[in-house]
Order: sequence, then C-alpha cells, then structure tokens
Amino acid sequence: MILDAFLDAVLDTLRTIPFLFAAFLLIEAIEHYSGSFSSRMLAKMGKAGPFVGAVLGCIPQCGFSVAAANLYSGGLITLGTLLAVFLSTSDEAVLVLLAHPGSGRVIGALLLWKVVIGMGAGCLMDLLVRKGKEEKHIEALCRNCGCSDTSGVFRPAFQHTVRLAVYLLVFTFCLNLLLELTGVEALSRLLGKDTVFQPFLAALLGMIPNCASSVLITELYLAGGLSFGAAAAGLCAGAGVGLAVLFRTNHPFRENLKILLLLYGSAVAAGLLLGALL
Repeated sequence: MILDAFLDAVLDTLRTIPFLFAAFLLIEAIEHYSGSFSSRMLAKMGKAGPFVGAVLGCIPQCGFSVAAANLYSGGLITLGTLLAVFLSTSDEAVLVLLAHPGSGRVIGALLLWKVVIGMGAGCLMDLLVRKGKEEKHIEALCRNCGCSDTSGVFRPAFQHTVRLAVYLLVFTFCLNLLLELTGVEALSRLLGKDTVFQPFLAALLGMIPNCASSVLITELYLAGGLSFGAAAAGLCAGAGVGLAVLFRTNHPFRENLKILLLLYGSAVAAGLLLGALL
C-alpha cells in the first residue's frame, strides 16, 4: 500500500514538472527582460484572462492549475483568471469518462458547464476586486531563496521547480496514503445519493489537492452515487495540486484561505444551480 501510494505520488509529480518549469521560466523571463512594460501588458490582457484561463483549464491535466497558481503568486494573472482556471480544471475526469463507451454527451456537457462557470465567476471576481486590489510582485517568489543572485532565467526557474516538486511529492504521497487507508467505500457512504447536501460534500471532496479526488467523483457519478450537479460541484472545486502550489508559493496565508473559500462557494453555487436546472 505504501509503495503504491509512493509510486502514484511520483507519477503525479512528474506530470506537473513541465508545467512548473514553463511557468517559472515565463516569470523569470518577464522579471529579467520586460521591466515595467510587463505591468502595462498584463493590465491590457487582464480582461481576457478569465476567458483564456477557463478554456485552458478544461484540458484534462492539472498542470494548468499549477501554472496558474505560480503565475498568480508572481502577479502575472488576476484573481479572476486564477479562479477561472481552478473552476474549469478537469484533471483526470475526462479521461475516466472517455474509458466508458457512450459518454460523449456527458463529457461535452461537463466541459461546457465548467468553462461557462469558470468564465462567469472569473469575470465577476475581476469586476469586484478591481479597486483596492493588493499589488503583487514577481520578486515575492524569490523571498529568501537566493535565486535572484544568479544570472539568466534557467537556473532560477530550475531551482524553484525542484523545490516545489519535492514539496508536491511529499504532499501527494501523504494524501494518496490517506485515501488508501480510508477506502473508497467509506467516502461513497459519506456522499449519500439524493441528499440536499451532495454539492456541499462533493465540493469538499473535490478540494482535496490530488488527481485521485476527481477520479473518485467521476466514478461515483457514473455509478449513480452522485447527481450531475453534485459531480459538477466536486469537479469545479477540484483544482488538482494547484491549491497545494498556491499555499506554497503565494503570500500572505490569509489570502490563500480567501481564495479557497471563493473556490468552494463558487463550486457549490454552480452545483446547486445545475441541480435545479437539469
């Protein structure tokens, strides 16, 4: 059991490394070469951020949520863009559905609703927090790490990637082991069918920063244990390991808690709305 949990953690971590390195390369390149122009450029691109983020997030891989967490920590994307990516992140859910024949319509509906929810929540968030938003700086990622003393962009990006990959490996291993000890059956009983609390409980399950939670939610939905609204709530709240990366790289800690609550509230609201409409 321990070996399986460790191997799964290694595979999950390896899948995120390219996204981590690409995000840190972008951050370092902007810091070293663009200067003050980056602020003006990002201000112009900010309005389109939630739309682009929601579309990219629906790609079945949690690496985009990892990249978004890093970019937000460096001040390169808005809170609305981050929320849009987190809400639309599909993780392994689409891959699980593809393994079941005749699930094309379910996949289409799920991706469409997640993109719409991500866009709507992201745009609304940017409108609400436009005034008085705390300015972030790329240098915040380099606090006490010494990478700013090096030249070029590859070495600092590599240092950040290695540190974060080790953190993710340990974090994911602990979560995988916990899921193995708890068991899928016990979680299924906690998410009892046809209860009004399904979206709330499914969203809590989805917020576990691990790809296994999206797989579990999808399997429960296919087995009839979750309604479409509850499954959507759980999958919208499931930002993969992006949440773990956010808490590691972004400061202050209180801001991360607010983002966590915003993600949970948006996912539950979407699940309740879909449950009433469908």
